[in-house]
Amino acid sequence: MARKFLYVVAALIALFVAGGLVFQFAPDRVMQLAFVPSKPYVAPAALPANRYADQAMWFARPGLSGDPLHWQPAGAKAAAPVRAAVFFIHPTSYLARADWNAPLDDAESQDRARLFLRGLASPFANAAQVWAPRYRQAAFGAFFTDGPEGKQALDAAYADVLAAFDQFLAEAPADLPIVLAGHSQGAFHLRRLMAERVAGGPLAARIAAVYAIGWPVALQHDLPRMGLPACAAPDQSGCVASWLSFGEPYDATAMATSMARYQGLDGQNLKGASYMCWNPLTGQQGGAAPATANLGTLVPTSDLKDGEIKPDYAPAACRADGTLSLQGTPKMGPYVLPGNNYHVYDVPLFWENLRADYTRRVMAWQNRR
Repeated sequence: MARKFLYVVAALIALFVAGGLVFQFAPDRVMQLAFVPSKPYVAPAALPANRYADQAMWFARPGLSGDPLHWQPAGAKAAAPVRAAVFFIHPTSYLARADWNAPLDDAESQDRARLFLRGLASPFANAAQVWAPRYRQAAFGAFFTDGPEGKQALDAAYADVLAAFDQFLAEAPADLPIVLAGHSQGAFHLRRLMAERVAGGPLAARIAAVYAIGWPVALQHDLPRMGLPACAAPDQSGCVASWLSFGEPYDATAMATSMARYQGLDGQNLKGASYMCWNPLTGQQGGAAPATANLGTLVPTSDLKDGEIKPDYAPAACRADGTLSLQGTPKMGPYVLPGNNYHVYDVPLFWENLRADYTRRVMAWQNRR
């Protein structure tokens, strides 16, 4: 896959800031030198087909205690239990160049993934079941090479996600509606999972909502292959939501250039594609809402290890290019990417709204039955 993506995981932003003008003038070259593995691609060792029957292969699942995503920030509203099974795919947390795919025993990337789950998956903590697999994710450098190694690493990572999802389906009670969610690399894999496991099959009827966050979902090239429509109303179930947060003034040129090197789920090039913009404050495609519609933003501490919920913190409005405008530059911390890209904060910006939204869609799913 092509070098890309300026949607990144939290720890990397500090490197961008430190890089300053060097990154501005030669971003691809800087990222290649810093993160692309220099050795030939070697596929991860084969694991047993039933590997996800082992609880050790999960960050969160029924039967595990003390998982990271059940952390709740100060100021969070009390939330009633939701009868749903959530499957969440975490973003890239492996930043090293030693391997194309993250080893499962790499302590640093595993700790970083747990940290990300605290901020990104915690809105779903009141679900009856929440599943979050460990997987041999593609290295961050896999997104910055034109060689075949990047795609091979992503395919290997997806194979783990697929095996985890099949285990989830085998164990989650059949009467529970399903909520699927992922951020960044997690959303990249979720698109493909939808196309291969949900679209056109009986499983689609069990899906209450899909949140593919922080990776562009092309309206013409991805969404039709995912098997469910975009979420067009706040009380709609069985639909897909996706957003990409940018402050003002913004510059999404790098995103457009990068995505032009990709193919959609239909195999077509994404140059000039139109992307989904779902507004977390309205619960529908497009439109705008003031900060007073924001039920609560998770404003993190500088180390991202803690935070506090603050209502009325940030507005949101969809732009014509599919990005979500924050109508300014809300103070979320030092990890904002060039172009005022708030990728790291996609979920925290709308923490309470996301929790309310998935709850509402699960209830709508139940009412349909």
